[in-house]
Amino acid sequence: MANHFSALKRARQTESKTTRNRANKSRLRGALRSLRKAISAGDKEAAQNAYRATVSVVDKGVQKGSIHKNTANRYKARLNARVKAVVAK
Repeated sequence: MANHFSALKRARQTESKTTRNRANKSRLRGALRSLRKAISAGDKEAAQNAYRATVSVVDKGVQKGSIHKNTANRYKARLNARVKAVVAK
């Protein structure tokens, strides 16, 4: 355990940031899971609505620093292609 006041403060900050990052990652994974579920079900309307919500969460993850910008763009491009494939059917 930390002994210095500055080290104790850093430990507290790390704990709060870890909690915040874990919540952001969990929200992102949940949104991706719900979108993939809508895509696999083949429901056009649900897939489009879930895609909009997921893109918002992914962008928020970039803004919060949970994921890298290029990773988010890759997620969005691949998911958009899958949603378009469902809508085209």
